[in-house]
Amino acid sequence: MPPPPFIPAKNRHPLPPTITHHASRFTDHASRLTHPLHRIQNLPQLAHDAKYSVKALADACKLSVRGLERFFLLAVGDSPRRCLKRLRMQKAVELLGDGSSVSETAYCLGYEDPSHFSREFKKCYGFAPKEYAESAAKTAATLKMSHSATILSRLAMKSSFP
Repeated sequence: MPPPPFIPAKNRHPLPPTITHHASRFTDHASRLTHPLHRIQNLPQLAHDAKYSVKALADACKLSVRGLERFFLLAVGDSPRRCLKRLRMQKAVELLGDGSSVSETAYCLGYEDPSHFSREFKKCYGFAPKEYAESAAKTAATLKMSHSATILSRLAMKSSFP
């Protein structure tokens, strides 16, 4: 569906424009092809390099914070702050699953206080990061034991048949 036509300023409603007005101006064919953020290939890495800061991410993208907010609202449907928080929590899950401690994970993700990280993690997922790390470790151990058992049973089957 093509974007709605541009509405001249004199015919606009006196109230502030809605997101659809922003979207129609932002997504016209020229800006859609030349917007600098359409060239971003690895947002999770860029977010990590910017230490999950909206200001640092905007600087890295050579945009103002407001320009970054506009782009995120239109392209992702959420604010950059929420998106960065989601990416940060996804990275936390990855680090905890790989065996990092809660403190190591917190400092790696730019939290100065591990308890602040724990509160944010619990608010996001509904359980403490320590619980997740313990659960991930048990799951990994179970999978490793299961894999070892599978290999042993295959070896036993090979040796039992001439």
